Amino acid sequence: MKKTFYDITLPISDTLITWPADPTVSIRKTSMISQGNTCNVSELKFSSHCGTHIDAPYHFEESGITIDQIPLDSLIGNVTVFDIKNNEKIDLDDLKSLELQNCKRVIFKTRNSAGWKLSEFKKDFVYITKEAAKYLADSNVKLVGIDSLSVDKFDTIYADTHHILLRKGIIIIEGLDLSNIKAGEYELIALPLKIRDGDGSPARVILRNTGC
Repeated sequence: MKKTFYDITLPISDTLITWPADPTVSIRKTSMISQGNTCNVSELKFSSHCGTHIDAPYHFEESGITIDQIPLDSLIGNVTVFDIKNNEKIDLDDLKSLELQNCKRVIFKTRNSAGWKLSEFKKDFVYITKEAAKYLADSNVKLVGIDSLSVDKFDTIYADTHHILLRKGIIIIEGLDLSNIKAGEYELIALPLKIRDGDGSPARVILRNTGC
């Protein structure tokens, strides 16, 4: 089987849907060849949790590792994509029906992926419950990905799911576009910007089929 790459990264642009409390994306040309400059240069302004991004444990845990300290073997390697049919949340019962044994990295595809075509943020996205997060932590996964801007429910106060996963050192990838991805086994390549002492970073996230 030919190796095929799938880019599951949201493009960063002025129209990118962002978390309501975060700054919007601003991309401004500071130098343009069309205006007589010698090169094209842009000024970029956006949140460290913009679009497709990685949460370091330090995001919610003061003693957690920062984005530049995440081991590369957490971000690169075999991953299983699961297609979750629950249209409200990913709960404990949803996970118990999956084969998570020996899964070190998991990505959950939900109805959220269809929402990236919309023009505004929707609060009723599918999230991961704290009970499901505890199950994942107990299953010894080291990375969890989802196609929403947060693993927690929108109006949560304590961000329990974030705390449960990040406290265990589990890396979180949010904002994945899985609209063209089928459930199955892949190789994951997820590389954030190397921001010193960073709590998170936008990332280019790639899947590659594992066929021979």
